Amino acid sequence: MSTLSQTSPDEKAFVRPGFQWDAADAYLFDIDGTLLNSRDAVHYLAFHKAVSAVLGIQASIDGVPVHGNTDPGILRAALQRAGVQNAKIDRHMHEIVEFMCADVVRNHEQLRPELCPTIPELIARLQASGKLLGAASGNLGPIGWLKLEKTGLKPMFSFGSFTFPLESRADIFRHGIQLARQRLGEATTVTVVGDTPSDIESARAAGTTVIALATGVFRFSDLMAHHPDACFASGTDLMAHDQAGL
Repeated sequence: MSTLSQTSPDEKAFVRPGFQWDAADAYLFDIDGTLLNSRDAVHYLAFHKAVSAVLGIQASIDGVPVHGNTDPGILRAALQRAGVQNAKIDRHMHEIVEFMCADVVRNHEQLRPELCPTIPELIARLQASGKLLGAASGNLGPIGWLKLEKTGLKPMFSFGSFTFPLESRADIFRHGIQLARQRLGEATTVTVVGDTPSDIESARAAGTTVIALATGVFRFSDLMAHHPDACFASGTDLMAHDQAGL
């Protein structure tokens, strides 16, 4: 196991003293911005088509914070902005998310996820070390799994914790921790890997450690401001730091 230095002079790596990034028994990986970035509009369009089909209204998610959010959270914010009351949103949420999932499945051939730097090597490294790997994402389950399938990563993950009926990221991470411990036992240690301040804060709320990767829209300095246990500019920098034994 590697003990990494606290800081890197080029601000590409940080590990708090005493934290070993590869010491956990299980790892929960966020999907969008952490493992991959989508280069298509399939998921985006599914939001709008579902709201139109189920509620008969136009409610755009443009301008709604999506990074670190969850699919139901994004839907709720867009619908509230359009004047829809929470009671109505709750009443129709199941139908809306079902439509979204079915729409992405119908259009899955158009999905164009692009892997973040060095992610296959990082996943392979953890898997070779006997770590249990799970996906923990604000994506709806069928959508998250399709993205991972398109990249070839799906077989490397033993389980997934996704949104709906869970809506908060902290609850998604708590559920992921529970699933890991069902497999390995109650003493199982779990680390979250994410790319947003919300991932860091939600991991803290779930009572676990977190590694932040600046591979989404947030910069290294943005993530550092939320005090993750470790922070890297990318998986490449994590692996380079590890190999250097720093």
